[in-house]
Amino acid sequence: MGAGATITVIGEAMLELSRGQGDSWNLRYGGDVINSAVHLARSGDKVRLASALGADPMSADLRAQWEAEGVDTALVLAAADRLPGLYAIETDAAGERTFHYWRSEAAARRMFALPDSAAMVTEAGQSDLLYFSLITLAILPDDGREALLSLCETVRARGGKVAFDGNYRARLWPDVATAQHWRDRAIALADIGLPTLADEVEMGEADDAHDAAARWGADKGREIIVKLGGEGCLVGNELVAPPKLIDVVDSSGAGDAFNAGYLHARLAGAAPAEAALAGHRLAGWNIGRRGAIPAKDADAPY
Repeated sequence: MGAGATITVIGEAMLELSRGQGDSWNLRYGGDVINSAVHLARSGDKVRLASALGADPMSADLRAQWEAEGVDTALVLAAADRLPGLYAIETDAAGERTFHYWRSEAAARRMFALPDSAAMVTEAGQSDLLYFSLITLAILPDDGREALLSLCETVRARGGKVAFDGNYRARLWPDVATAQHWRDRAIALADIGLPTLADEVEMGEADDAHDAAARWGADKGREIIVKLGGEGCLVGNELVAPPKLIDVVDSSGAGDAFNAGYLHARLAGAAPAEAALAGHRLAGWNIGRRGAIPAKDADAPY
């Protein structure tokens, strides 16, 4: 696997409401895997989104925006009787955010249960890299979760790799034990693991980054990068700090940007520690601007 690899990201992409100037709200888009997909496409990677949207004008606009960014949407299925999910972000003075969701009936929940789902799975199985998150698993019913894990097996059997981000959102799960069960099954099928220490601590699974790395199987040959927020990340036994401190404007999408920067660099042949620095640079640029996917500017490290 290297530059020119076909990357498939699979999960939910939603409409995003965020505060603008004063009391106004801006309508954008976001969602952990689409955030990473856009960054990868901007970096020049061949990336496609596997998901489902509705047949409404907002869904059509989402497709158009992603395609304008260079993301292939051929694997985004249409669920005519559903709408895309929606979330709103409120950001405090320190850049920390609070989310409000309207997603219980979102089209993406049916991505493995639509007439064209089998064809989508067949095509996604040809990927060089399949990337998804614990949020992807959270929004799916159990049969969809099984289908996704089976897809991981297919990709690996063909010689491709699987990257998994442990994004834990408690409100999406009935209890922590259920989240742990599906996370552990995904870890077992992942070649690259991208957990966040804060998530692992919240799940009661780790006291520090080394605990988290061990829990994710760093000693079993998996490539595990434990994200530590502003402190950097743990790569093997090495703490890789961000190259510079950033004034946080909006922390939305920071981990997703890091993942994209890391995976892009690894695909280009960088060693894990070097790739982690690339992830930090992209995440730092992201948190210095508003929105989960800020508009590309002259300072963007693409």
